[in-house]
Amino acid sequence: MVKEIVRDLIFLGQKAETATKEDIPIARDLLDTLAAHRERCVGMAANMIGERKAIIAVAEGNALTAMLNPVIVKKSPRTYKALEGCLSISGEREAERHEWIEVKYRDINWNKEKRKIMGMEAEIVQHEMDHLEGKLI
Repeated sequence: MVKEIVRDLIFLGQKAETATKEDIPIARDLLDTLAAHRERCVGMAANMIGERKAIIAVAEGNALTAMLNPVIVKKSPRTYKALEGCLSISGEREAERHEWIEVKYRDINWNKEKRKIMGMEAEIVQHEMDHLEGKLI
């Protein structure tokens, strides 16, 4: 179900709670909401739809991927400065990003996944994971 985008900075500034298998419907709503905003949005975190759960959704080409409880287990030593926007917050802000990251997470079927992500997708995942920490970028 497509949800309304949260713009409350106090809510967005709160840390996410660990997702459970029972939170898979939230991941589905997050994917639906990202799909509905696809023309101007490439990633979302659950707090952007009013849920304080550690769930993100990311556009990877034409595919949308949900990650529950994502954790960066490795990252490139090399970083770069990125200028990023956000659907929940007006304007753009600078952020330092790693060129690649290795992430472990649960997928939409609650299977364990671990993969290396590079380029723009890595930037998107890092931005959304900042949301899970309550960082407003």
